[in-house]
Amino acid sequence: VTPVIAAAWAAGVGALEASPGFAQVFMPGGRAPAVGASFTNPGLARAYEVIAADGRAAFYAGPIAAAVEQSVRDNGGYLGREDLAAHASEWTLPVATTYRGWRVYELPPNGQGIAVLQMLNILEGFELGALEWGSAEHLHLLVETKKLAFEDRARYYADPKFATAPVERLIAKDYAAARRALIDPQRASVTPTHGAAGAGDTVYLAAADTAGNMVSLIQSNYVGFGSGVTVAPFGFGLQNRGSQFALDPKHANAYAPGKRPFHTIIPAFATRDGEALLAFGVMGAAMQPQGQVQVLSNLVDFGMGLQAAGDAPRVRHEGSTEPTGAAQDPSGGAVYLEPGFPPAALAGLRTRGHRLGVAANAATFGGYQAIRRDLRTLVYAGASESRKDGHAAGY
Repeated sequence: VTPVIAAAWAAGVGALEASPGFAQVFMPGGRAPAVGASFTNPGLARAYEVIAADGRAAFYAGPIAAAVEQSVRDNGGYLGREDLAAHASEWTLPVATTYRGWRVYELPPNGQGIAVLQMLNILEGFELGALEWGSAEHLHLLVETKKLAFEDRARYYADPKFATAPVERLIAKDYAAARRALIDPQRASVTPTHGAAGAGDTVYLAAADTAGNMVSLIQSNYVGFGSGVTVAPFGFGLQNRGSQFALDPKHANAYAPGKRPFHTIIPAFATRDGEALLAFGVMGAAMQPQGQVQVLSNLVDFGMGLQAAGDAPRVRHEGSTEPTGAAQDPSGGAVYLEPGFPPAALAGLRTRGHRLGVAANAATFGGYQAIRRDLRTLVYAGASESRKDGHAAGY
């Protein structure tokens, strides 16, 4: 157990140790594992063996489904085997935009991937490469762009089977131009609104092979150990993504049976001249779109290498309207900066009206992983995150 994981584990168990089955799986010896301890999960091993033998039916209709139902019932919930049996996964076509010759792909709603595309479209109208990286001018544009995209995120992103998100319009270049015009280069916006577009615990990995195939994958329990509902016989817990529904029945993301809630997890991909170029992701809830845009801009606008683009200090804005219906901060929210930005940049942000907050820890600025393919030599480069556990490896 590594230091980063041990700290998060210890912080997360307190509120859940009384939840049926939780301590049995996640608190061996009655406590969270310490740094350097070995953790084993024989129940999860049994689950993998059952799935390997019987396929998806073992999970959605067999013994694992029965154990899920029992665990939910033990916690006072209602999810049953019939719900799991009725589930049908689906292939979804990604959507894309161009950014200075790169074509960037994201998954459409009910996730937040198109926030990246919206932000890139807005930023494309500014000559970021002509600015000093990390200057007040540079950071101001990143923050203001995020504010605009996140108001659309709160208003429109939802399960497309229940609410028609105007995706094509939201990622259109002319729509971005209209939104870009709202940015005052010398002043922070306080209460931006969504446009008229009608008619964050996570694991990320990238993989690539000798044939040029690349995979971008992300998965998440959402908050810490998720719901805390633990399927003890098979060694895993259930997520709590449903907490991202809005409870206003008029909201596009309103709770409804059979509906997928707003999701933060967004694997990403980029091509150039039709060739697979980059599989990447940045873990971290609402930091994900902000982090992806900063990494891409570091690569494209500032010519950083794959590792440097992720290691560079990041900026994060909080206080936008949420997809759950929670209102925006009427004071304009707060801007958080990692160490490494020059004092002049902080002073310049304050002059523009930004309120600077104090960052709690490095993990709140995301967790980046990437594989890039050199289209000339066909050699891969991998990069991993200095803020979390991770590594790049070749086989």
